[in-house]
Amino acid sequence: MNKAKEIEKEMKELGSAEKREVLQRFFKTQKGQYGEGDKFLGVVVPMTRMVARKHKDANIEVIAELLQSEWHEVRLCALLIMTEQWKRADEKAKRAFYDCYMAHTDRINNWDLVDLSAPTIVGGYLADKPRDILYQMAESNWLWDNRIAMVATLAFIKNKDSDDTYRLALKMMNHKHDLMHKAIGWMLRESGKRDDARRLYCFVDEHRKEMPRTMLRYAIEKFSEAERKYLMRK
Repeated sequence: MNKAKEIEKEMKELGSAEKREVLQRFFKTQKGQYGEGDKFLGVVVPMTRMVARKHKDANIEVIAELLQSEWHEVRLCALLIMTEQWKRADEKAKRAFYDCYMAHTDRINNWDLVDLSAPTIVGGYLADKPRDILYQMAESNWLWDNRIAMVATLAFIKNKDSDDTYRLALKMMNHKHDLMHKAIGWMLRESGKRDDARRLYCFVDEHRKEMPRTMLRYAIEKFSEAERKYLMRK
């Protein structure tokens, strides 16, 4: 049995029929929903992290094979192995992880997969490089490309570099999907919290009438009650 099959077998053994039903509802896998057709084993994230740590030295070929799995949690395990290895990776290895990630964005197809990996792999790699690819992804018809582009900016925000967060927020301000409203609002909130609260306040005040209400609520969550009330006014 090759390494990828071994890891998938371990994941299957940790699965639960009861949790599978819960996860399939939670991640909206029914027809017409954002996670339509995705398949779950019923493995919770802490257990998936445990398997990822056990196999944290799996090579890039194994990771790529795991990303092709039909099982959501197996793909998550692959992403967590990458983020685990990232901590000690040199520039060459980071480039390999980034390239692998970007070659498999069609398999990174739900918000948890994006949110647990994009800041480290995409944002981490692009932190000191041109970021044009994020603007290309923001124009993609694939919802998860859009979310990767936005959530990746968390890595920049942590370095007090929020320019791309605001530019991408403007670019995708009128996105049709609620999951993007939440992602954009979340990144704006993080920018205000970690970088410049005044900049966030001014941005929201300028754009509050065009911002979807969910995005607006997420963005201003850390402001005072009086500030929130003022910014939420019709």
